Amino acid sequence: MNAADAVRSNVVFEVVESSLLQGNPLGDPATRHVPVYLPPSYRESETTRYPVIYLLAGFASTGMSFLNFSFGRPTLPEMLDSMIRMGEMPEAIVVMPECMTRYGGSQYVDSAATGPYESYLTGELIPHIDRQFRTLAAARHRAVVGKSSGGFGALRLGMNHPELFAAVGCHSGDMDFELCYRPNFPVAARILEKYDGNVATFFTRWESLDKKPRGEFALLDLMAMAACYSPDASMPPPGNMRLPFEPRTCQLVPEVWAQWKRFDPLTMLEAEQCQEALGSLRLLFLDCGSQDEYNLQFGHRRFSARATELGIAHRYEEFPDTHADTSYRYRVSLPLLAEAIAG
Repeated sequence: MNAADAVRSNVVFEVVESSLLQGNPLGDPATRHVPVYLPPSYRESETTRYPVIYLLAGFASTGMSFLNFSFGRPTLPEMLDSMIRMGEMPEAIVVMPECMTRYGGSQYVDSAATGPYESYLTGELIPHIDRQFRTLAAARHRAVVGKSSGGFGALRLGMNHPELFAAVGCHSGDMDFELCYRPNFPVAARILEKYDGNVATFFTRWESLDKKPRGEFALLDLMAMAACYSPDASMPPPGNMRLPFEPRTCQLVPEVWAQWKRFDPLTMLEAEQCQEALGSLRLLFLDCGSQDEYNLQFGHRRFSARATELGIAHRYEEFPDTHADTSYRYRVSLPLLAEAIAG
């Protein structure tokens, strides 16, 4: 068996039947195929148990994305295998959840427009993994990490579920919504004008195309965020959300924007229960590219400064790069997280 085969043999695909995702508003599958990385020694012993890291994909990606081959760059399992075999990282099981929706992502939140993905992950997926694999099934030995929307999801899950996670990693996670989302409102409004201001008309056409127009991704992204942050269950999909701006004038809709801001990690950080949750972590790691084109570096700087004021121990790093193609940063976070939750 060559090295590549050895790495592939360390990934299994777990079929998870979700009762919570049954009948979700978008008709997305309730059966999810979840890649699970097993460390090199997993098959050598029938008794050894391992800590678990949940690795969340960004928007328009899913767990399978971590397995994608890219010339000149290792897949995530190859990276893990190399670091563990070189002694750079303690052994850990790494779970890559599948939380994709028809709109391109779930933000790992419960939404009346997409489905209860936070509850699925915390209430169904984690118990399933603990039943099926030899995990150290306690919060002390569990971490969650991700990039972009996955980083947002990881940070929010850490703040909401200290009973489940002892370590959190957030790479370029969505935060400071004023800077990372609002600049796209005029861009989305201009695209929406081609569809008479109708989100459903836009998405129906977008979904029908074999080749998706890249120039319209900003509207798709904003629509998906609205489905997560400001759902409207009174409307049928694909228009079952409220936009935070008026399509014709691009004026902010204050009550909808207030709904969005409740999800902003900077807003959440002011809640006492979130401060206590983050303060209880064995590791809180954040990083961001200093040239992030979504302005996320500014939000991360503010988050780190406020966490310092609150006495919340954390590690924040910036690196000279933009938002895309930064999976190499998992070489920094994954060993730290694995060490924090090691048996």
